[in-house]
Amino acid sequence: MNIGLIGAGAIAHFLLKEVNYNQLENLRIKSVLVRNKEKYRLLESDFGVKVFTDLEAFLDSEIDIVVEAANINAVKTLLPSVMKKKDVVLISVGALADAALLTEIGNLVNEYKYAVHLPSGAIGGLDLLQNAHALGTVTSVSLTTRKPSKSLIEEDIDEARVIFEGKAVDAIKRFPKNMNVSIVLSLAGIGIEKTSVCLVADPHIDKNVHHVVIKGDFGEATLTVTNNPLPENPKTSYLAAMSILGTLKRIDRKLRIGG
Repeated sequence: MNIGLIGAGAIAHFLLKEVNYNQLENLRIKSVLVRNKEKYRLLESDFGVKVFTDLEAFLDSEIDIVVEAANINAVKTLLPSVMKKKDVVLISVGALADAALLTEIGNLVNEYKYAVHLPSGAIGGLDLLQNAHALGTVTSVSLTTRKPSKSLIEEDIDEARVIFEGKAVDAIKRFPKNMNVSIVLSLAGIGIEKTSVCLVADPHIDKNVHHVVIKGDFGEATLTVTNNPLPENPKTSYLAAMSILGTLKRIDRKLRIGG
């Protein structure tokens, strides 16, 4: 499967190394879309890709699927055009808090028949949540995220402090760079208007911790994930990067586990 990347940041470099440099079986990144070709020209010689600045030329290149590894703005401006020509793997799921964009994506999927894959990112348990909600009987989903205080607030604090408590729809508006996990969790379950979120700034931790509680007719499930940072970039979750790679490896499998 030939892959096109949108973006050339930490996650894109992780994928280029794991897929192209390590010659991952049945996967190959062929094209990369960036805003500044000169800045990223070395990607062509380092990883054997072709760098593009024009979206249409990128989409018409030798690729089967597009991986968005950029940012929310890139999703809003580029995704509708991409979906008319290619399947997409989307990592900046915070963009989907925009109800109008989410509706547009649904319409494009129906019209053009290309798939949009949403990796689980920095959390897990999404297959459990979707299965538990197959009959619409999950009654509550809550997410408590604890992050190093300096990544959330400028003030020096001695004890952990709750800086947000409410629904996912409001969490992503107030903290668009920190609450992507709440959006993918909401989309897998009972929606952004009903999913409860608590965000805690904690001066005593150096990793992000996500604690999910799901309740419904099936029973109750709890999941806690502590994320190590990506070695190349401490601001990026290692698990978020790996979730894209895992999604790509599973797409063409005939034997699929879970889901």
